[in-house]
Amino acid sequence: MDWSFIFFFNSVLLGIGLAMDAFSVSLANGLNEPGMKRSKMCIISGVFGFFQALMPMIGWICVHTVVKYFRSFESFIPWIALILLLFIGGKMLIEGFGKNEEEDEKNGVGFGALIVQGIATSIDALSVGFAISNYNLLMALVCALIIAVVTFIISMSGLLLGRKFGTKLGNKATVLGGVILVFIGLEIWVSGVFF
Repeated sequence: MDWSFIFFFNSVLLGIGLAMDAFSVSLANGLNEPGMKRSKMCIISGVFGFFQALMPMIGWICVHTVVKYFRSFESFIPWIALILLLFIGGKMLIEGFGKNEEEDEKNGVGFGALIVQGIATSIDALSVGFAISNYNLLMALVCALIIAVVTFIISMSGLLLGRKFGTKLGNKATVLGGVILVFIGLEIWVSGVFF
């Protein structure tokens, strides 16, 4: 593979495909915290972008070093994503059903939950390391950077949409956000185990 329009186009497409889970989780986070400040939105989008770039690079390194170990780990990826997203989504559901309508202050996503979300939504991107294994290190890094930028933009749009609708939905938004996370976890698991 050489530096061409196709390389950049494919990298953007990879970024869009990988960012869909991050978009959905961002939407859930925006629904859960409609008063979220722009600085926090940038942090959340940045964390998602970071993990979406990191995982393909880890996969690329595995392909070039310990392929046989990575292939055996690959079957656990859907299970890990399922467990992490069920945990976070379940927690949001419990909080959403336990809230009073009069509660104004929403805690939103904390740093620990954000890291778990970042890992859960990007862990399936480890396998992208196989797709970019024919790239040299510099090309793999540029591809990962493009994926990060695309993920940042898509995550930011999910947060903006969620924030807008979260204001209108009130406490029901937390429940909806939890349902979205549980659904994403199940979707990753079903597509990873059965397809």
